[in-house]
Order: sequence, then C-alpha cells, then structure tokens
Amino acid sequence: MDQSLAAEPLPQPSDIRARRLRRLDALASPVRGRLRAAGACAVLAGWLLVAQAALIALAVQRVLVEGGDPAAQWPALTALAAIGAARALLGWGARELADEAATRIRSELRTVLPRRMFAAGVPWIRGQRSGGLSELAATHVDALEGYFTGYLPARAEVLAVPALMLAAAFSVDVVVGLVLLLTMPLIPFFMMLVGWGAEAASRRQLRALARMGGHFADRLRGLGLIRLYGRGEAELEGIGAAAEALRVRTLKVLRLAFLSSAVLEFFASVSVAVIALYLGLSYLGMIELRTAPLTLGTGLFCLLLAPEFFAPMRKLAAHYHDRAGALAALEEIDTALGAQAASSAASSSRFDGDGTAMADPQARGRPRSRGEHRAGPGMRANRADTGGRGLTPAVVLRGVALRHAGSDRDVLVGFDLDIPPGGSLALVGPSGCGKSTLLEALAGWLSPAAGTLRIEPAARIAYAPQRPHLFHGSIADNLRLAKPEAGDAELRAAAEAAQVMRFAAHLPAGLDTVIGERGFGLSGGEARRVALARVYLRDAGLLLLDEPTAFLDPDTEAALLEALASYARGRTLILATHSAAAARIADRSLVMPAAHEPPR
Repeated sequence: MDQSLAAEPLPQPSDIRARRLRRLDALASPVRGRLRAAGACAVLAGWLLVAQAALIALAVQRVLVEGGDPAAQWPALTALAAIGAARALLGWGARELADEAATRIRSELRTVLPRRMFAAGVPWIRGQRSGGLSELAATHVDALEGYFTGYLPARAEVLAVPALMLAAAFSVDVVVGLVLLLTMPLIPFFMMLVGWGAEAASRRQLRALARMGGHFADRLRGLGLIRLYGRGEAELEGIGAAAEALRVRTLKVLRLAFLSSAVLEFFASVSVAVIALYLGLSYLGMIELRTAPLTLGTGLFCLLLAPEFFAPMRKLAAHYHDRAGALAALEEIDTALGAQAASSAASSSRFDGDGTAMADPQARGRPRSRGEHRAGPGMRANRADTGGRGLTPAVVLRGVALRHAGSDRDVLVGFDLDIPPGGSLALVGPSGCGKSTLLEALAGWLSPAAGTLRIEPAARIAYAPQRPHLFHGSIADNLRLAKPEAGDAELRAAAEAAQVMRFAAHLPAGLDTVIGERGFGLSGGEARRVALARVYLRDAGLLLLDEPTAFLDPDTEAALLEALASYARGRTLILATHSAAAARIADRSLVMPAAHEPPR
C-alpha cells in the first residue's frame, strides 16, 4: 500500500458534511447575486417589523393612555400601512429571486449530470438501473431546491433580524432583552440534534425512492414478458411493498420535521410566556425591577416584538429539513457517481444510442497512454480519436480473460489475438462461445478481468451490436445519430450501401418514416441494416460488426457484403458471424473456443 495513502486520515462525518455544504454553496456561485438579493429582501422585511411594532405601540400609547384624538394618528397609521406594503413587496421579491436562482441551478445541474454519467463509461452505465439514474436528475435534483429557496434566505434572516430585535428589546427593557438572549441559544442546539436525525431519514427516503423508481422502470420494460409468464400479480405485490416502504420512510422524515418545529415552538412559547408574566406582574406592582414605571406602550412593544423575535428561527426550522434533504441528495448523487473515475478508466470510449463509439477526450480526468486497455488497478482505457478516422489501428490481445458482471465464470480465458492495421477477421463459432463478448470488450463496453487489450494507435471505433437500439423517430433521425450534420445525399448513400433502401423505399415516407422505440415497426434484419448504415456514416478506423447479415435473404446478404467489403478496405474489420458468406470477406477466420479452451 502507498504509505502516503495509508497515512492519510479518513474523513470524519463532520468533515464530509462541511465539504458537502461547501459544494452546495459552490453550486450557487453562478446565481450568488440573486441569492444575496433574496436574503437582503428577507432581512429588510424583518427589520421593518421593529418599526411596525413601534408604530403600533406608539399609537396605542397616545390614544389609550395619553387620551389623544384617534383622528390625529393618521400619519402613524399611514406609515404603518406603507411598512406593511413594503414588507409584502420585499417578501415577494425575496421569493421570486430565490426561485429564479434555484431554477437555474437545477437546470445547470441536470445538464451536468448526464455528462458525468456518460463520462463514467459504458461498463458503469450498464451496471446501473436506469430508473435509479433518472431519479438522480429528477427527485434528487429537486431535493436541492428547498435549500436555495427556503433555507438560505431563512439563514440570512436569522443572522441579521434577531440581533436588531434584541438590541431594540434591550433599549426599552433590560429584563425582556435578557429573557430573549438566554432562551435563544437553546433553539439552535436542539434544532441541530433533530437535524442530524432528519438528514439520516432523508437519505434513507431518497434511497427508497431511487430503488422504487428503478424497480418500476425495469418492470415496465418487461411488461410483455411478465404477462406472458403470468407474473402480473406477484410483480404488483412487489411494487406495493416498495411503495409501502417508501411511505414509511417519508412519514419518518415528516415526523422529524414536525419534531424540529415542535422544539422551536416549545422554547419560543416559554420565552413569550415568561415575558408576558413579567410584564403582567410589573403592571400589578408585584415586581419592581425598573427605576421608571413601565408604560403601556413599552409593554405592548415588547409583547409584539417577542413572538417576532423567534419568527426567523421558526422559518429556519421549517426549512431545516430542506437542508438535511439537500445534503442527503448530494450524498446520493456522489455515491451513484463515485466510481466515475474508475469506470472512465475502464471504458474505451463514449457511445451513442446504438453503441457506435464516440470519442470524448475532454471527459478524461487525467492523462492516459493512448490505445492501452489493461486489467487491474492501474487499468488504462483506450480513447477514440475525435479528429476523423485518420489512423487505421492494430488490435493486440494478450492473455485476456472476459467475464460479464454478475457471472461466476469467464467467457474467455487466456485469449491472444493479433490483427494488423487494415486487417480483417471473422469470428465464427457456436452461440455462447464469446464472439459478442469479445466485440463488447473491443468497443469498451466490457473491461477485461485479466490480461492486456491494446488498440494501437487509438482510432475512432464504430460498433454495430447484435441487438442495435433504435429510438423513436424517423429512420433518418436514427441514422443521424452517427453524424448529425449529414446531408440527405450522404444519408441515402449510407442507406444504399447497407441495403436499407431495399425496404425503406417501400415505406410511406422512405427514410423519413417514423419508427417506435427500440425499432418497433422494423424486423430484426432491418434494424441491423439501419445500425450498419450508421457505421458507414461514422467513418471509423476500426469496425466491429456483430452478425451484420442475420435474417437476410441470400440476394440482400450478397449485396450488403459486397458494399461492406468495399467500405472496409483500408480499415480494420472484426465481425462475428454464423454466415460462411460473411466470413469469406475477411482475410482470415478464427473459430472461437468454448470457455477455458484455447482458440483454434
């Protein structure tokens, strides 16, 4: 073990919490001005409460004690109405500014999160539940909103408003000021204790929500299979159990939030009651702690000020669980994406929807030697060249072992392979011998469990998997995933070469015909041809094709292979196939071994 790492102390929970709070504040840096303006509006509205209470006490003193004419108090009443309107306007402004800031933060975070997910690499993405990933950008990001719209303005209010009210209380009566001063520290202390429990409960609630989202999304995708096997009732019971667990955890969060408010209300009520008791006994002459008599206006001012002194703390208590929820959400996002650096090192490239490799060297967190993909802690990922096809690579495998995630055995063991630049190889053999697995490893979808895999020099990779993914939209839109700027003529040329036009010409709108998700409306062979056309548009140096001619009639297969052989000249080609005709276009064929057997 590295001694520098061994000597480094593990972060304590308080350090982790402080670091996450700093990260929350860092998220607010683009909208810092709006948040500060929102806090200033909230503080000004709180300060105006002191003037409002003073005007009310003054009017009551003049009319009820001094016998003044009520009609003569219109200046004070006008000022009171103006202060009320100003406070309402400031409250509205604070809310609007905070909402605008939170909306921008959430929008930018939802832009960054998918980039981080893609940067984590295909092996990491394939190991996640899509429902759980969608929760990161939906529920978890939404959980941060309350921190910026509620907690931050309330915190600014707590820091500035009670101090002014405390000074005002001391200026009119020392005893009232002392009561407020002595009861104030108890509230943050108990709020902190309750807040720790609220943060833990929020974390459990968010995890339950993510699990339920993933469970439900997975079941929706397999709904047809569930019905086919008669598992509908059992799956409904499973979803019901997940929903019940989420309900229980949500109620625990709410219970702790109410407990925090109850603690505050208890101490605030005790403080106000003590002040009211002191004022009442002073007016009855039972307590004489002042050198001068206590006027009615002074007592009323103190009674009006006492509840408002705790109002910012009430607001902070109401939003304290938002802080706990934001910290828990940020922890869950960090946990989900925590393996990003390692996964990025295990990935060979970014990819688009059908698996066509897409280079993104800017996603790399540190410099890597180009073209190397080695198993073990020091694994380095091959990165595709973004500057066009350019270089034609050689492929070298030494002692490679491949194993799918969750499997207890290797598909390939001790596998060696050499393909020169511009060479072509057909992988043949029975189903299950590892042809598709090897192509996935070359595409960066799967990390070797052992051995070395090198693509030298690094080049752009195009991969057409056995089950290509087609999105809802037109065929042309699906083709443009590989090259968004491609013109109609370029699309048609690629479609002609991949024999897509053989069926697209008979569709209602040709290449503009809309298909459903996962290629609904096309046969398996037609979907493969669309994926192959995307490979042609990709213009890559390394072509990885998995069963490109499956489900095709002999004439279509012959035309497709002729176009493929022409296109592959000057490129490195590896294709997995059961077709003897497809295997003949390669320089050589390799019979893939069964597990634990050497290749032939």
